[in-house]
Amino acid sequence: MQSPQKQLAAVVLLLLPQVFVAARDVEVRVRDADVGLPLEGAFIRSWDGAEYAADGTGVVRITVPDDRAVSVSAAYPGYETLRVLIPLAGDAFTADLRLRLILENTELVVEAAGKGVAVGNTGRDTGRAAAIGGEDLARTAETGLIEDVISAVKLLPGVGYTGFFDAMPSVRGGEPGDVMAVLEGFYIENPYHWDGGFSIFDPRMIESARLSHGVFSARYGHTLSGLLELSSKRPASDGIEAEFGLSTNAADFNLSLPLNGRGGVMLMGKVTWWQPFIELAHLFMPISRNVQQAPWIASGAVSANYRFSPTLEWTLNGYFGGDGIGFAYENEVDEPDVQGTTSMSHFFDNKIGFFNTGLILNPRSTMALRASLGAGLNETNAHIEMKDTLSVRSSRLEEEAYHHRTDRTIHAQGRVDFDWDLGRGMLFAAGAHERYSRWSFDREDSDPAAARASVTSIPVDSAMEVHNNGFFTSAYSLIEYLTRNGRFGAELGLRFDHLALVGEDDFVPSTAPVFSPRLTLDGVLVKNRGALESLNLTLGTGLFAAVDEAMHYLTKDQVPAGFTLKPARSWTSLAGVGADLSGGFRASVEGYFKLLFDRAYANEAETARYFDGEGRIWGFDVLLQKTESRYWDGWVSYSFNNAQYRDPALAGHSGWYYPNFHRFHTLNLALNLKPLPVFHIAVHLGFASGKLARVIESVKKITEGGVTLYVPVYSEEPERTSFVLPLDIKFSWYPYKPGSRVRTEIYLGVENILGPLLPSVKTVVINPYSGGEETAGGMAVMRELAIPLPSLGVKWRF
Repeated sequence: MQSPQKQLAAVVLLLLPQVFVAARDVEVRVRDADVGLPLEGAFIRSWDGAEYAADGTGVVRITVPDDRAVSVSAAYPGYETLRVLIPLAGDAFTADLRLRLILENTELVVEAAGKGVAVGNTGRDTGRAAAIGGEDLARTAETGLIEDVISAVKLLPGVGYTGFFDAMPSVRGGEPGDVMAVLEGFYIENPYHWDGGFSIFDPRMIESARLSHGVFSARYGHTLSGLLELSSKRPASDGIEAEFGLSTNAADFNLSLPLNGRGGVMLMGKVTWWQPFIELAHLFMPISRNVQQAPWIASGAVSANYRFSPTLEWTLNGYFGGDGIGFAYENEVDEPDVQGTTSMSHFFDNKIGFFNTGLILNPRSTMALRASLGAGLNETNAHIEMKDTLSVRSSRLEEEAYHHRTDRTIHAQGRVDFDWDLGRGMLFAAGAHERYSRWSFDREDSDPAAARASVTSIPVDSAMEVHNNGFFTSAYSLIEYLTRNGRFGAELGLRFDHLALVGEDDFVPSTAPVFSPRLTLDGVLVKNRGALESLNLTLGTGLFAAVDEAMHYLTKDQVPAGFTLKPARSWTSLAGVGADLSGGFRASVEGYFKLLFDRAYANEAETARYFDGEGRIWGFDVLLQKTESRYWDGWVSYSFNNAQYRDPALAGHSGWYYPNFHRFHTLNLALNLKPLPVFHIAVHLGFASGKLARVIESVKKITEGGVTLYVPVYSEEPERTSFVLPLDIKFSWYPYKPGSRVRTEIYLGVENILGPLLPSVKTVVINPYSGGEETAGGMAVMRELAIPLPSLGVKWRF
């Protein structure tokens, strides 16, 4: 048997070839195959997964190994993707891309040249959106216990901090639930797992994500603050590709199959099970032992396309998933007047599924017509049971309470979009969208809390059942203009939105349509002056409309007579400056002001709904980004936000107030270090100021029927919680074998590294029998985890 020293030496010798790889720099020039012009902004996906954007001459410089041939892929919006073989010899290569005759609306609008967004890289479309895709999306989303596209979106400018187990951030001061997700033109209602803990958007099914939080195009609506446009990954049409992953808490696969060289089908599946993580949490958090059903997610997705001819293409996207979680608690009560036990169980499950299929037609080389049709289902079930077995002054008291809720939505939608390049820099676009939703809400309650005060066992029962139908009709038209030299651009659009609500008991409120004009102006102030490649100015203003979720379950007795149904509105204006610098640097500053009106809110005591809420929001975002680097890239962003709301009909909120999700300051650093081609380090560091929380000022003692109960008394003014400082790190190693097509990634990630060192933000409740403080359970346990969260896994790509 070898000594430990010799064994260690052998291991080191085996690893050395993986680390000290002989390498050389090569140059890839990307051109238009027909006219030979360089394609500035084209991107190259390198052999090691890194992605680089071409400079003004269409050139990309990358590092490749010297001991084997590798392949890279070159892509540009509107062109066919091309794979280029880099052999063992040579240092200059050319990638000639051919135009793809099928013009997709997402490419025309989202990824068009001159808009400032590079596909496959984090980009800033000043005044409209922030985008992230390709390797940048993978690095920031494929980190942690749950790999989620929203994890990457949270790092973008203008997005408020939410913390762990919360995929519903506030975007530029808007309501957390206001962000609308659109996948390939299909609106997705409630795209979340675990009651909003994480989104359904796995980075393996998404190619790029674009958060539109400025004055974005009239093509889209149904949001006041943020539109999340997602592009699904397209299957390869020239070969079979596969990807498998296995980690401490999940297993997944991707399989891409070609269809006769004209398209392909991509199948994706994933199972997430948190039992190992829960067992680890037991060592640090005794309260985690209350988790009776380990959180789980099971999901599958499909993406397909087929080109019938050079001018006609068919597309399909589908998803189906489910999730669940369960908690149970039991507390001993030992007070002078009351002894016994109290217990509670909380089980939650959710199902979501949808499909969307469409045709893309080019009747002429200057026209693109897209028609799509889809449908979906969401269903959430929550079941809570409580039981008290108590001895009150030697009298036995047994009470049981339960709460059951089912929330179901069935929806179908269709849309038509038409783009026409009129020439001379003019583009005309128009479209229509119809969406139907059936909302069903069933709730049953049995609550003996009121009876407990009089020491009786008669429960107070209640039930609620609402079934409403919503018909959304939208249409838009717009004109885009861009000068030949690209120095000035403009977009003027008008959007029409209308909701018709048909409820039960002849509840059909009168409705009013809304019109939303939008104008954006773009100008290049300076170009190619020393280190300053370009300096851009963007001005924009526009109206937006969205239907609040309160509309889904509105009943006749919640609104006054003569009520007119109309969406909530916002008027947004902004100004932004963006600069492209030499060396792959980009900087931008953007300021905005928003007015909200016709916003929905509720008076819970009266179960009444009001639709005259207001809001005033202003702030600015700053971004500094580094791209095109062999050794490091990333970005740092800072956002300041001042958001105040007003609810005129509520006594406590009739004046201006800060909502409970508001934070003044948010800072994010996303850094990718590449010391070696086979070893990468991803670092995410953030800072966020505190949000508002109700503070227990005192405890009030109430004695009724011989029983003493304790209830909290909250301060009139909420207080700010402490700041947060999230830090996540992921180490990735890419071993390989010469000549092998298999690409392997072995990674170790740790989230929330600084959690134990920061001030606690636990939710506190009052024990009704002792008056003492206790830590809240349920979902609060997951959202307020203050421990580092490790994850270990391996991925194989073929």
